[in-house]
Amino acid sequence: MFEHRYAKIIATLGPSSSDKDTIRALAAAGADIFRLNFSHGSHADHRLRMDAIRAVEAELGRPLAVLADLQGPKLRIGMLAPGYFDLQEDTEVIFALDGSGMDVSSIPLPHPEIFNAARAGVTLLVDDGKMRFDVLSADAGRITARTVTGGRLLPRKGVSVIGATLPLSALTPKDRADIEIALAIGADWIALSFVQRPEDIDELRELVGTSVRIMAKIEKPSALDCLESIVEKSDAIMVARGDLGVEMPPEVVPRMQRRILRTCRRLGKPVVVATQMLESMITAPTPTRAEASDVATAIYAGADAVMLSAETASGRYPLQAVEMMANIVRDVESDDDFWSGMESGRDVCRSTISDVICAALHQAAKALHPAAIVAYTTSGNTGFRAAAVRPRAPILCLAPSIEVARRLCLAWGLRPRVAGAMNAMTDVVQLASRIVIKERLGSAGQIIALTAGQPFGIAGTTNVLRIERILE
Repeated sequence: MFEHRYAKIIATLGPSSSDKDTIRALAAAGADIFRLNFSHGSHADHRLRMDAIRAVEAELGRPLAVLADLQGPKLRIGMLAPGYFDLQEDTEVIFALDGSGMDVSSIPLPHPEIFNAARAGVTLLVDDGKMRFDVLSADAGRITARTVTGGRLLPRKGVSVIGATLPLSALTPKDRADIEIALAIGADWIALSFVQRPEDIDELRELVGTSVRIMAKIEKPSALDCLESIVEKSDAIMVARGDLGVEMPPEVVPRMQRRILRTCRRLGKPVVVATQMLESMITAPTPTRAEASDVATAIYAGADAVMLSAETASGRYPLQAVEMMANIVRDVESDDDFWSGMESGRDVCRSTISDVICAALHQAAKALHPAAIVAYTTSGNTGFRAAAVRPRAPILCLAPSIEVARRLCLAWGLRPRVAGAMNAMTDVVQLASRIVIKERLGSAGQIIALTAGQPFGIAGTTNVLRIERILE
């Protein structure tokens, strides 16, 4: 029997974890969502991985979600004639849109968007922040900058622009091609990289419609300036600490992580904490104590999910990484301090009928200690709302289709199952009783709390809270 956890685990697939047997082992160990990283691998690779995930899903008899993670725009230095430049501090360099790459007075930077946004006081970071340049002056084709942190400048290294919002779409031609494949193979979530503004979400929404849920990755400081609007327009948020940590001082990232988590909890949106969570397990069978503490901190703060990247994609110990993540999550969730934190971190509900019902659901769980909470949802919104109030009971989420059930795998505490169409609350009670007993969440006569929307089959109408006893 799959052991219940509240926080979910995302495992990235790659060379270390693409075969069916490994995917099955990762799912059995606790992976709820599998990430297909479109920065790596071919479309054929991703199709094969999706086929393996769906085969494992059928064998295990529980939904597994798939997250398609887009690469997003990559800004890079052009080719350098000598192969590299060794730059000392205080060296003056010139980045040129049509640079020859012959010397430091003509370093090619083939991205007009950077020149349109650059001005004195803006900073350019190169090679994941290893090199830093302060812009002294800029025009449409030249940027004069001072080297603050020197080193060996190599061609094709990534460039980050600090202190300016680039007039750049979050979707590249590659992303658009990848979106077509992600939709064709049936991805449940699409993660949009390098989001800078709410309009980036609108652009993706126009392409995918309602066929898939959208996760915005917060990895640009400019996104923090309009965080609330981005959260409101997105279906979920990822705290992508790797790139975020390149573009702002490392000591600021923990505070920003807490701010993002608080905002998501207040607005009722799932939030994922990602990057370098168990980094040492790429090459070692156990994590450092600091890494274990980092995962625990995210769980204590109320993250819906935590993510493994290279640990499972290319590391030597993918299965052990998932097992360790699950063990850390379970240990935190066994702590009474965790639950008191969930209670103190809960905001006063908003004044919609659905939010009032879910607030009452939380109070019912607190007072009655039901064996399970049962949410019947047409679109998934009732499930997400029930998860947002963080009740101390497993949430059995009954969905009309496998597609809706898969999307719900991301949300805290939800155990999604396919129920088909329901016509009356008595049908929900009968089916919920059978599933609760089958999955050993409770036994006949115990209390369950149910929430749904009536009339059935209409999305966004959560308006019923009902207390029942599990039927024989």
